[in-house]
Amino acid sequence: METQRGGEIDPGSHSLAWPGTLTVAAEVRKQVSRERSGSPHSSRRGSSFLGVPLTEVIEPLDFEDVLLSRPPDAEPGPLRDLAEFPADDLELLLQPRECRTTEPGIPEDGKLDAQVRAAVEMYTEDWIIAHRRYQHLSAAYSPITTEMQRERQKDLTRQVFEQDTSGDERSGPEDSDDPRHSSGSPEDTPRSSGASGIFDLRNLAADSLLPWLLERTAPEDVDRRNEASRRQHRPRALLALYPAPDEDEAVERCSRPEPPREHFGQRILVKCLSLKFEIEIEPIFGILALYDVREKKKISENFYFDLNSDSMKGLLRAHGTHPAISTLARSAIFSVTYPSPDIFLVIKLEKVLQQGDISECCEPYMVMKEVDTAKNKEKLEKLRLAAEQFCTRLGRYRMPFAWTAVHLANIVSSAGQPDRDSDSEGERRPAWTDRRRRGPQDRTSSGDDTCSFSGFRPATLTVTNFFKQEAERLSDEDLFKFLADMRRPSSVLRRLRPVTAQLKIDISPAPENPHFCLSPELLHVKPYPDPRGRPTKEILEFPAREVYAPHTSYRNLLYVYPHCLNFSSRQGSVRNLTVRVQYMAGEDPSQALPVIFGKSSCSEFTREAFTPVVYHNKSPEFYEEFKLRLPACVTENHHLLFTFYHVSCQPRPGTALETPVGFTWIPLLQHGCLRTGPFCLPVSVDQLPPSYSVLTPDVALPGMRWVDGHKGVFSVELTAVSSVHPQDPHLDKFFTLVHVLEEGAFPFRLKDTVLSESTVEQEMRASLAALRLASPEPLVAFSHHVLDKLVRLVVRPPIIGGQIVNLGRGAFEAMAHVVSLVHRSLEAAQDARGHCPLLAAYVHYAFRLPGTEPSLPSGTPPVAVQPATLARGPGRPTSLYLARSKSISSSNPDLAVAPGSVDDEVSRILASKGIDRSHSWVNSAYAPGGSKAVLRRAPPYCGADPRQLLHEELALQWVVSSSAVREAVLQHAWFFFQLMVRHPPPLLRARDAPGRSSPRERSP
Repeated sequence: METQRGGEIDPGSHSLAWPGTLTVAAEVRKQVSRERSGSPHSSRRGSSFLGVPLTEVIEPLDFEDVLLSRPPDAEPGPLRDLAEFPADDLELLLQPRECRTTEPGIPEDGKLDAQVRAAVEMYTEDWIIAHRRYQHLSAAYSPITTEMQRERQKDLTRQVFEQDTSGDERSGPEDSDDPRHSSGSPEDTPRSSGASGIFDLRNLAADSLLPWLLERTAPEDVDRRNEASRRQHRPRALLALYPAPDEDEAVERCSRPEPPREHFGQRILVKCLSLKFEIEIEPIFGILALYDVREKKKISENFYFDLNSDSMKGLLRAHGTHPAISTLARSAIFSVTYPSPDIFLVIKLEKVLQQGDISECCEPYMVMKEVDTAKNKEKLEKLRLAAEQFCTRLGRYRMPFAWTAVHLANIVSSAGQPDRDSDSEGERRPAWTDRRRRGPQDRTSSGDDTCSFSGFRPATLTVTNFFKQEAERLSDEDLFKFLADMRRPSSVLRRLRPVTAQLKIDISPAPENPHFCLSPELLHVKPYPDPRGRPTKEILEFPAREVYAPHTSYRNLLYVYPHCLNFSSRQGSVRNLTVRVQYMAGEDPSQALPVIFGKSSCSEFTREAFTPVVYHNKSPEFYEEFKLRLPACVTENHHLLFTFYHVSCQPRPGTALETPVGFTWIPLLQHGCLRTGPFCLPVSVDQLPPSYSVLTPDVALPGMRWVDGHKGVFSVELTAVSSVHPQDPHLDKFFTLVHVLEEGAFPFRLKDTVLSESTVEQEMRASLAALRLASPEPLVAFSHHVLDKLVRLVVRPPIIGGQIVNLGRGAFEAMAHVVSLVHRSLEAAQDARGHCPLLAAYVHYAFRLPGTEPSLPSGTPPVAVQPATLARGPGRPTSLYLARSKSISSSNPDLAVAPGSVDDEVSRILASKGIDRSHSWVNSAYAPGGSKAVLRRAPPYCGADPRQLLHEELALQWVVSSSAVREAVLQHAWFFFQLMVRHPPPLLRARDAPGRSSPRERSP
């Protein structure tokens, strides 16, 4: 025991305390016995002795009430540290954004429009994390389990008292390993009975004298000695003595979400090893792509490969430049989000255009054999000479040759899957990506066969049979019929005469971090040890069904698919038709941009590309895919130009190699939105007139001749994979209006309407309401952008003509809809708490608290700011009058109240909570005519400081919203609560501290 200051520790004080302790214990037993017997006298006596009846259940203290009743300043010493929140708990951490590629892949600095600039900032700025230093001590993040308690108790020192010494001596050494003796739990400490204790006490030998007790000792020395004694056997984890909570106890388990990452499905590595025919007379080029027969959809872009020998490549030296190393790839990584037994790897072969139809060109490959080389020497020489001539003259043109398909499910099943376990290389993925993949793609129909393309053993295939292409059956619809026939026993394809060849390919699960890999944009994926190594290309996936994942990197690609051309009514010898595709920044021929991706053994980007030629066919079908890199800023002058040529296969005097026979085009922007989808275009016979690009081919220009009387004769489809262009009309309109409000560019033309300061507010409200009509997939893909803009509209309303335009209610309702839609779309990916990982990652990483001062367009002079009500304020321009004469709450425009009054429900809530509304714009002092009407939400130069506005405005909009919106918000209240606490006032002060640079300023 420890004495008071100035005293010392008496080693014998333990023994002298036992008789009194036993007496008190006896009195307690008597007390309980009397109370149970119901004696009033004993009850009164017990009350006077102990103060509180022993049978009364004492309610536990409310820790928060105690802290509120006793301010931390009143607590002395260590108790104050327990009662007060640590001052350094909250901090802002800058976490670098993970970039997969060695280059950022963003457009170069230049004149970027607002939408592209916002996308670049979104995809490049680092994460700002609101970090809590002591969060790991919370049971929600580090749950206390029974196993953890046992581990902690192993380090506790057993408490040994003098009373227990004799009992320990009697226990043999064989009990030293008993776990009860090593436990620090009070229940495991042995105790003697009261009678034996008295007997032992009376038989104890007299204690020796302690002469040092009479010595004078300084109080500081006694305190220092006592402190050292206390620290000598102090347990490191005192709370380990507390029993672990029950496993079934309802304690919320929290975990940090994984940062947003690019979506990938199950990845397959395909290596093209060799391609050999019975005869080698000309170069052959290959194309790989994945097709899903059940969904009738091509689910990957094309991969082009060249396995020709150097001698064969030399035949095209006159038409080719030095090939870029990215076009020399012979291996590709395909991604499959929805594995299915109906997926085929389709291999198409092309050759240089020559005179004759496909059957004539395939005949030598089907007839001649390698063993007969000596016998057919003259024929082979003649064929090589003809091939050399065609390569020299027509080397830039291709023609269809042959095709085959590999059923991937057969490869996976035949290779076996002994390695398919949770720890296999194909399954080791970050938690965020794994949860996201278990989202909508797992919600397959009950008839789907289980199929997985991860974890199987690598397989090397030798494909020996190819089918020659048929000129009349080149479309994807015909290909899907052929693929369906391949799975039937009596396949029609088996009766076809094959083209004998040997194509060796290796199929295996893709490694987690492959070396020498190029992204679909031809960026170097880390790690890339040597830029001179032959690369492996990542092939962009076109998922068979919707994938709900947000964009995390800059991507802006356009795919052009010519389908068919009908020149049957075209007069003249127009039979060997090809289509040239160009991306034009203007109408001059020199304005063709080098944005078309090269295929194999060629330049990385080209200014023009051609479709394969079908010999002597006026109505050819095409299977070609053109991949283009869209410029960062697409303008009204940008368009795709299609030029149709007749190619002369046989050289004739006075006849050009190629003759233009038609022209058409597609303007890429329409009302500020990227144009995609199918088109059926008329084709002009004459050269296009000046300023044609501002119109569409549907406009019949005077003095121009058109094929088949201006009917649509050319079918083409445009598909964009872009993290800049939403390709949804409702999202396009929303982003356009937001950027117009931010830049203050009036008047502005939106479709057929010219927006002015008096009409933009109505259009913006309609756009907010129309967000619920947006398609789920693009809305989820651009959810980070949408939520950022909606939060900005809530806390930083725009200013038009000196008037703050309140859009808080509409923006809040749109937020409720977006959050509900994301939850529904990713229902299968929710965690045990029902939280959506996509939204949790957005709040934790991607969310940015905008500056809460109202935005002013650049160059706008300072103006007096009026209240944001729908009534006309003193300084409100007449053009901004909004067809309502009643004064209503600024935060709830549809809630009619008397002028200058405050909503009763809001007043009661604010009064009960004691919230400081000094910076809120719903205070009645900020109503028209209020004492602070002009100063409310003043611009930065007015010195306003509305830092706590986000959580106030969200809470207020929540309260005053309609019942339907309020119910929708309550279903996902966790998201809105996390938004409220994302940037508390201490973090705002830390953010605005001198010397801290903004991530937006440091973003590339």
